[in-house]
Amino acid sequence: QVQLVESGGGLVQAGGSLRLSCAASTRTFSRYGMGWFRQAPGKVRMFVASISRSGNNIAYEDSVKGRFTISRDNAKNMVYLHMNSLKPEDTAIYYCAADFRLSDTAGTDKNTYDTWGQGTQVTVSP
Repeated sequence: QVQLVESGGGLVQAGGSLRLSCAASTRTFSRYGMGWFRQAPGKVRMFVASISRSGNNIAYEDSVKGRFTISRDNAKNMVYLHMNSLKPEDTAIYYCAADFRLSDTAGTDKNTYDTWGQGTQVTVSP
């Protein structure tokens, strides 16, 4: 069973940048599709970005396209979310998730992800 630990959240002004990291403890990291999701207060957890096992396939939620970049390093068991041009509406708890996949696809449905990290808070001030 993979375990995930996020880091890199914090407080940033609008227009600023942050890089979230997610460390996975598993010997089979390259078999997992990885995703980032976020949950704002009073709202449901929403898809942000995902990356396939190889890194060749990537998906983004429309509101973050062009601002966020997901990447992974299979040699280090890490996945990253680079966030630029942050807006107050990006404020949320960000979760890393893993999905054991047979195919090299980037999943966008949170219900297919079976392992979640504890989350990291991102707060963007106006």
